[in-house]
Amino acid sequence: MIRRYSQIKRLNTFKERFDYLKLGGIVGEDTFGFDRYLNQMFYNSIEWKRVRDEVIIRDNGCDLGMEGYEIYGRILIHHMNPISVSDIKERSDILLNTEYLIAVSPNTHNAIHYGDISLLSYEPVIRTKNDTCPWKK
Repeated sequence: MIRRYSQIKRLNTFKERFDYLKLGGIVGEDTFGFDRYLNQMFYNSIEWKRVRDEVIIRDNGCDLGMEGYEIYGRILIHHMNPISVSDIKERSDILLNTEYLIAVSPNTHNAIHYGDISLLSYEPVIRTKNDTCPWKK
C-alpha cells in the first residue's frame, strides 16, 4: 500500500491518521546498516531542507497535519512510505514528493515506527489564561 498525504487529509481524527501510518517495526531492526551514510547525506542536502520547510508550512507545524496538535519542540518530517538504500541511490519519487511526507513530533514518529501507542496523546492540550504563568493564577 502506498500511503499518500491526499488520503490522510481525509481522515478526521488523530488516531485514524496514526493507524493509517503505523508500521509496527521492531526497535533495533536494521534498515540502512553500513549504508547509513547515504541517508545522512540525503538528510543534510539542500533539496531535503527545502522540501522539509515546505511540509512544515503546509502542515502548519501540526502533528500529522492535524489542527490543534501543534508541535512545540522539534519537528520531524516522516516518509509515509519507508525508504530504502535503492530509493536514495536512484532518487525515487517518494524521497522529495510532499505527497508522501508529513510533519510529526518525535513521539509520534517513534510510535509510528515501533507501534508504541502509549507515546501518543490523542487530545490537544486545552490552554487557559495564565496556565503557564504560576505567579498570575
